[in-house]
Amino acid sequence: MGNLCGSPARLAHASSTQFPEMQKEQISSNRQDKCRPSPRASAQAHSKADHLTSSNNLVSFTFSDLKAATKNFRPESFLGEGGFGSVFKGWVDEHTFAPAKAGAGLVVAIKKLRNESLQGHKEWLVCAYPLLACCVNVNQFRTSQIFHLISICSLISDRQAEVNYLGQLRHDNLVKLIGYCNESENRLLVYEHMSKGSLENHLFRKGVQPIPWSTRMSIAVDVARGLSFLHCLDANVIYRDLKAANILLDSDFNAKLSDFGLARDGPTGDNTHVSTRVIGTRGYAAPEYVATGHLTPKSDVYSFGVVLLELLSGRRALDEDKLGSAGDNLVDWSKPFLKDSRRVLRIMDVRLGGQYSKKGAQAVAALAEQCLHIDPKYRPVMSDVLATLEKVHTCRRHT
Repeated sequence: MGNLCGSPARLAHASSTQFPEMQKEQISSNRQDKCRPSPRASAQAHSKADHLTSSNNLVSFTFSDLKAATKNFRPESFLGEGGFGSVFKGWVDEHTFAPAKAGAGLVVAIKKLRNESLQGHKEWLVCAYPLLACCVNVNQFRTSQIFHLISICSLISDRQAEVNYLGQLRHDNLVKLIGYCNESENRLLVYEHMSKGSLENHLFRKGVQPIPWSTRMSIAVDVARGLSFLHCLDANVIYRDLKAANILLDSDFNAKLSDFGLARDGPTGDNTHVSTRVIGTRGYAAPEYVATGHLTPKSDVYSFGVVLLELLSGRRALDEDKLGSAGDNLVDWSKPFLKDSRRVLRIMDVRLGGQYSKKGAQAVAALAEQCLHIDPKYRPVMSDVLATLEKVHTCRRHT
């Protein structure tokens, strides 16, 4: 059964209920990159920062330290909220990682996971979490307690995936996971702070200065680099939740992928896909994944095509204010224009005021159409997408 809702469905598979210090499986730091980019792939598809590292590099924080770093999670420190819980701004010493005074040391973003009930029932628990069901007698628990177990399994599984990947992968275009806290019922993750917030806020929030064309192309290149890096690991890592809200920007508008709670290893050997329950965000998820649950790296390529459309048009992937009416789905609305190079400029964000390269916009729109092909076999691989975007961006800077 698929569960696709307005925000990411936070019910990832619960193959493990372990937290960082209890991990048994790790991505080997000796992995060899077996991905073979096509001849069109950019020679700079991977930056010098591309490498794998051990999750032992993560810092183990105490809950009291994180309380002190955020001034007891006071409202002034609040940055935002998601399906996992709330995010707070904090300060730590950049050498010892001890809590520091505001304005001194290293600024960090702290995710505070909440433990609250999710809807469900006992039979679903046995099906969705067989490992847990083998360990406990479900009939001994009241329904409210079962809900709480489901909630804990979902949140831990979700964040376990994030620790597994971000704790071991390092790249200029992936948000850096600094450490974690696992103390009693307190589970928190500590990341580098991205001062400009999400791409979603800059594209869609009213009253925000519109992002210039050159910056939008730079962001697209950064995201493509991050995805290309993930896809070209030995066991392809499928991000699975690419959207404007998960693309974070630093003070110079450099873009990084965040929130790896839904990421998972891609198909290996002779397998063509990974079969999984459908979870993600409506408007971004690839149609074949929604229909079958078959997940491949090309699922990410489709989502990237949607993000390209958002960068071009300044419109949301799914406009909830227009649900049920023409134009509520960005992909459906834009397709007639994408098929005609003479009309494609009609989708451009009016807030750009015409200040963009017409040829560049047409090239990016053509690339978006390829990424959004209904048949995943005809979508380009991310290394080719990156090569095309780098060419467009380079041409823009030299004209």
